[in-house]
Amino acid sequence: MASPLVTTTDTPAIKNAPVVGLAEGNGSFSNVHLAALVLGVPWLVKRMLPIVNRGGFKTYLFLVLLLGVPVTFAYWTLMSMYGPRKNTKVALPGKDIEQYITIKDAELRDKFHGKEKIPMQVFHDAYFDGKIEFNGDVLDILEQRHDWAKMVFTPELFKFVLCNLIPDVVFHKRSQDEEQIRDNYDRGDDFYEWFLGPRMIYTSGIVSTLDEEESLEQLQDNKLTVVCEKLGLTPSDRVLDIGCGWGTLAAFAAKNYDCASVTGVTLSRNQAKFGNDRIQKNGGDPARHKILCLDYRDIPGEEGTYTKIVSLEMAEHVGIRRYQTFLKQIYNLLADDGVFFLQVAGLRPHWQYEDLIWGLFMNKYIFPGADASCSLGWVVSQVESAGFEVKNIDVLGVHYSATIWRWYKNWLANKDKVVAAYGERWYRIWVFFLAYSVIIARNGGSSLFQLTLHKNLNAYPRIHGLRNHNSIRVNPSRVISPAE
Repeated sequence: MASPLVTTTDTPAIKNAPVVGLAEGNGSFSNVHLAALVLGVPWLVKRMLPIVNRGGFKTYLFLVLLLGVPVTFAYWTLMSMYGPRKNTKVALPGKDIEQYITIKDAELRDKFHGKEKIPMQVFHDAYFDGKIEFNGDVLDILEQRHDWAKMVFTPELFKFVLCNLIPDVVFHKRSQDEEQIRDNYDRGDDFYEWFLGPRMIYTSGIVSTLDEEESLEQLQDNKLTVVCEKLGLTPSDRVLDIGCGWGTLAAFAAKNYDCASVTGVTLSRNQAKFGNDRIQKNGGDPARHKILCLDYRDIPGEEGTYTKIVSLEMAEHVGIRRYQTFLKQIYNLLADDGVFFLQVAGLRPHWQYEDLIWGLFMNKYIFPGADASCSLGWVVSQVESAGFEVKNIDVLGVHYSATIWRWYKNWLANKDKVVAAYGERWYRIWVFFLAYSVIIARNGGSSLFQLTLHKNLNAYPRIHGLRNHNSIRVNPSRVISPAE
């Protein structure tokens, strides 16, 4: 029964949430309170402890450094445990945990039973190891997660942040990118095809109608059309696709817009081979349309080499520390009258603890090193600092939910193949990832941002941008055929 306090949806375009799936979580956090504790606790310790209380300001600073991390961890832990839900407009059923999951591990079963909820991180790690099972469809049970799981910080999460996430953010070496990307995308094309389908596009598609369930292939063709139209591609364009995946956009642009050159860049050997084969299959000219297997730092070209540059959900992997360097590299490679199209996934700024726990799961298991999944405001500040002007922004989180829902159904349909080739654990990790991502993207915990950019120069011909300044248009300006 629908709650009169929340709005439900009923459209074949997406996986519609049950009422309980619209429940809010805990987002209680205050930077002011945290700062007061980080500065105040060392002051109290200095006053109360013998010997230490004889020290001066340097002693106090030492205690701030010494106690800052444990105080922060304690604050986050307590607030995640005891902070209230953002609102209680959706009442939780209050069922026993056994109604949703079956815990096969005796030690875990002793800790979590009845009304005692299990921490989400503890749950998913145990599920991956086969110690817990869902009592039904993974997505349906996750929709009700707030009734059986608690979104709290655990020692394992803090360990990952200290030992993995922070070092990755601070250093983010070239060797790290190469190792992480190739470990992921050279796993096997079959692994990805079992959920991505024939288009082999690992980025969000676009919904064009609420009245029917468009196929995954139609969503991706909609997206490819939108990207090319926002770029305003013409036969004279020299196009660069950074992080091109399996080369479908490059093949699509070469086939439908006959661009003078299309250069895709990926660190994955498998993707480069697949992409070049796809381009040739679709009639591309290998001399003008090609995929290169190399690091983005080594992209060939001089100042103004490319008239159109696109990056679809690759910038997250660049890392926060190198984001400005990456954007300035693009600025230099782009012609003064060119267009840069940036599609990037990120978290909402007014987060809930669930969003952060989900983000840490993604960084550990799915996209290691993708630490630049930030808010839209952060992305805008970065591109403007690098010298770009924002022409257009579209927020497409719900389109991503629709896309991943179709990936999820593909993954379920290919379970036997996945398990036979890669084992039960890989199947479990990805079925959890896909199911949870359907929810997170639909509910706003994560989102997707499309930014159309150009250089912020006096001489930029802004008036020419009126032709395609109409947001996510799916009706193309020419006859379009799929890049098969």
